[in-house]
Amino acid sequence: MALTAGIVGLPNVGKSTLFNAITQAGAESANYPFCTIDPNVGIVEVPDERLQKLTELVKPKKTVPTAFEFTDIAGIVKGASKGEGLGNKFLSHIREVDAICQVVRCFADDNITHVSGKVDPIADIETINLELILADLETVEKRIGRVGKMAKQKDKEAVFEYEILEKLKEAFEAEKPARAVSFTEEQARVVKGLHLLTIKPTLYVANVGEDEVADASENEYLKLVQDYAEKEGAGVIVVCAKIESEIAELEGEEKEMFLEELGIKESGLDQLIRATYELLGLATYFTAGEQEVRAWTFRNGMKAPECAGIIHTDFERGFIRAETVAYEDLLEAKTMGAAREAGKVRLEGKEYVVQDGDVIHFRFNV
Repeated sequence: MALTAGIVGLPNVGKSTLFNAITQAGAESANYPFCTIDPNVGIVEVPDERLQKLTELVKPKKTVPTAFEFTDIAGIVKGASKGEGLGNKFLSHIREVDAICQVVRCFADDNITHVSGKVDPIADIETINLELILADLETVEKRIGRVGKMAKQKDKEAVFEYEILEKLKEAFEAEKPARAVSFTEEQARVVKGLHLLTIKPTLYVANVGEDEVADASENEYLKLVQDYAEKEGAGVIVVCAKIESEIAELEGEEKEMFLEELGIKESGLDQLIRATYELLGLATYFTAGEQEVRAWTFRNGMKAPECAGIIHTDFERGFIRAETVAYEDLLEAKTMGAAREAGKVRLEGKEYVVQDGDVIHFRFNV
C-alpha cells in the first residue's frame, strides 16, 4: 500500500523538528527501522501491540511490522498559490500525498520568533488552507470554462459536472475547503477526478510546550485549534516536537522510563502515526507462521483476493479461499489448532470483506 501523508506548516511551528524525529526514531530497530529513502521522505512502522502478542504466541523466526511514509513538504508563504516563495514546489508535493498533517504552533517562546510576529494558530491554519483553496479555485474555474460550453448544449454529464463545479466554486469563494462540502456518492466520484488539494483528509498537529505534554487541556491555543477542526470535521492530536526529538533517541526500557517521567503512556509520534493511519482509512491484517509473523496494511472495505494481492499478485490471481481467524479469538485459543477445534477459524471466499485484526492464511493456485 504505497500511501503517504504530508507534513506541512509555517516556519518555526516545529514542522522540521517533528519530521526529524520521524526519520530518526527507531534507527537502531532490527526489524523495520524508521528510515529516510529521500531527503524529505521518512518510512515509519505502525505501532501495534497485537503484533507483539502474536509474536509471543507463535514464536516465529522474525517479526515484520507494517509501515507507510511521511513526506516533509516544502515551506509555504502567502501567495504560494501564485508561485510565491517555494509555492509551486509546495503545491506539487501536496498533490502527491494522500493526507495532510498540518503542524500548528500552540506554544509561546520569546526565543523562537513567529513568522507573523505573534502566536496565532488559527491565522497559521488559515494561511495554509487559503493557499490550497485558491489553488483549487483556479482548477475549478478552468474546468468550468471547458465544461460550461458543453453544459449549454444540454449534455447530461456536462450539466451534472457543471453543477458540482459551481457548488465547489461557491465554497472556495467563501474560503471553505472541498472536504467541508457535502456530496452524494455519484458527485463524490466526479470530485475525486478533479484531484483537489482541499479534498484530502487533514489532521491538525498541535505542537505544545514541554510543560504541557502530559496535560494540555488548559492550553488556550489548543482549544482554538480543536474548535476550528471540529467545524470542518478534521482531527487534532497534541505533540511536543522538542520532546519527540528527545524520545526518538531512546529505545526499550529507557524510552518507557522517560515517558513515565513525563506522565504519558505513548509518544506523540506514535499517536501521530496511528491517527494518520486511521485518517487514510487503513487497517491491518496479519499472517502468522513459524517463519514470520507479519502485519499488512490494507484499505478498509477491501475483499480477500485484493488483500491477498498485497502479499503477491499471484495470491490474488490464483485465490481460492482465505483461512481466517479474528486476532482476539486466536489469542484466547492460544494456537491455530485450538482455534480451529473451537470453530473460530473460518473459510472465507472471494466476497469476504477483510476486517482489521484478521489473521489470515491464503490458499491459492496459479
